[in-house]
Amino acid sequence: MLSLELRFEYPDTKTAETVLRSLSPDNEGYVESRIEGNRLIFSIEADNAGTMRNTADDLIACIKIAEETIGLGSSP
Repeated sequence: MLSLELRFEYPDTKTAETVLRSLSPDNEGYVESRIEGNRLIFSIEADNAGTMRNTADDLIACIKIAEETIGLGSSP
């Protein structure tokens, strides 16, 4: 079993909570998540590296969209 923890830091707890709420429907059963202060922490477990990568890639893509939606995306 492989495990991975990803941490994302936000300006405040409210922002972290907003991102988490936007991701929760897609992550249930695949990714464990929690908030520690202004940090959003995701834990992923998988039986193989391919599954781990696919789950992490999907999660990061969804985080990027959530961040852009609330105005945290990088400007061109």
